[in-house]
Amino acid sequence: MMKINKIYFAIIALVAGLCFTSCDPDMLNTKSTYQVGSANVWEKASLARLAVNGIYSEFYQRSSTTSNEDNWRVMYEAYSSVMDTDRNWYENQKVCYGDGTPASGTFSNMFKYYYTFVYRANDVISHIDQVPDMEPEEKAKLKAEAKFLRAYGYFNLNVLWRGVPLYLEYIEDAATAKKPRSTENEVWQAIIDDLTDCINEVNLPDRYAAGDGDYGRVTRGAAYAYRGHAYQFMAARTKDSGYYRLALADFEQIEKLGYKLFTGAGANSFKELLKPANEQCEEMIFSIQCVEFSGMGNPRAMLFGNRGTYTGDKGAWNNYIPNPGFVESFENADGSKFEWKDYFEGWDEMTPKARSVFFLRNNMTDAEKKSMAAYGADMTKYDNIHNEANIKKAYANRDPRLQMSVITPYSQYNGGISGVAYTFTLRWPYRSEGSSYRDLRTDTNSMFYYLWRKYVPEGLDHTMTWLYRQDNILCRYAEILLRRAECLNELGRTDEAVALVNQVRSRAGHVQLNDPSFPATEVKDQADMRERIRNEFYWELGGEDSMYFNELRWGTWIEK
Repeated sequence: MMKINKIYFAIIALVAGLCFTSCDPDMLNTKSTYQVGSANVWEKASLARLAVNGIYSEFYQRSSTTSNEDNWRVMYEAYSSVMDTDRNWYENQKVCYGDGTPASGTFSNMFKYYYTFVYRANDVISHIDQVPDMEPEEKAKLKAEAKFLRAYGYFNLNVLWRGVPLYLEYIEDAATAKKPRSTENEVWQAIIDDLTDCINEVNLPDRYAAGDGDYGRVTRGAAYAYRGHAYQFMAARTKDSGYYRLALADFEQIEKLGYKLFTGAGANSFKELLKPANEQCEEMIFSIQCVEFSGMGNPRAMLFGNRGTYTGDKGAWNNYIPNPGFVESFENADGSKFEWKDYFEGWDEMTPKARSVFFLRNNMTDAEKKSMAAYGADMTKYDNIHNEANIKKAYANRDPRLQMSVITPYSQYNGGISGVAYTFTLRWPYRSEGSSYRDLRTDTNSMFYYLWRKYVPEGLDHTMTWLYRQDNILCRYAEILLRRAECLNELGRTDEAVALVNQVRSRAGHVQLNDPSFPATEVKDQADMRERIRNEFYWELGGEDSMYFNELRWGTWIEK
């Protein structure tokens, strides 16, 4: 779909670096999370509940961060064609640029992280029936939650390693963990078995309503979503269309449970979906509950934001930035393919440095012009009066999700400085964020980046550095609609797939597929629809940490 000027770290390094015949006991995190001896946990219901909560707490090890964030905690989206890392983070994220080796701690830390879910979940599954003062219904519900979280751990492990040692029982002494590596299919089957148990558990709710004290815990809807996704991976690996039918059946069940697209903000619903006010809307299927409390905040306000993002006294860092190829992939408003040559004559014949002239601000000083000429910009094409207006046209008539997801050149962003809200404009070369210009300042002003709007607070909505309260979404209903569409198309039911994709496009205010007024929207065949569905995943979910696994599943990751 898009060409990327970037070297990706190879997934094969994970396999080569961690090939094993048994599970390294040091990989298992055996530290108690409940501050009492493990033998005593199962003697009281109050302690057993804390043990279950201890599994959930592992989410915050990856969701939350500090200024000394471990390398491996880079969001998976930065491994995909959606997102890059700011140049200042190159040394921190060398693994993204092809510098990873089998000895890199990134891989062993990932391995340990997901096995911690498994280890803690096995403890609960093996022992919770012993709790004397807990009702059978609660035991069954908590055991189902633990099975989901064990499946979640194995799901991620199996995508990354394609087969790992399979432990379905509690291990008192991690030194005894000597099982050989199970096959990828064996692990997928264990995941499906756990999720099936969740789905069949009558004490597990279909979903939680907004405001419920248990909101964020495992539901039947989440189990259907992850089981369907597992079936899709099995379909991709085995080329057996029967798995698409199983996945489709699971995804269809989710609608029956009451999940649906959020439309409560009208034309702005796609953008407002990722704001704290709507984090428990009917679209959310599974998310990490974030609050402004140490260790439980969502760091994306800092990592996706910019220096104009109000986070107290320092601004945000824009460590993760949209990849130019991803931005260029968004369709024109009529459904046709975006082409730079439609806006700037000679674009294809120019070098990237020469093209930089089109991104320059109006009324540049002589010193700025001299600097850009030395850089390599073709200043013969510079329009002192209309340069900004000309580049803005390239972003104005596009899929509305582009402007709702990304801060594009010369668009505005509502931020703040020192407790005062301001409206900034993304201009280049950067001059000042002060009252004379209100340029949008980034962490690297010598370069011109696309910046995120997704997960980034506006105005004075956010006041604390690492503790943004917006939940970290792991699965939402729009993704399920696209997965349903994918299954339908692979089963030859392309017309039905078109209808589901159109639901997603309609919510965003984008032109419908097969609209007779717009020839570019015509779906030609199954292969054409397959590409369109994959594009919709990017445009709908880009920046939400979903696309890396999709690219691995589709077998397109190397191409990107």
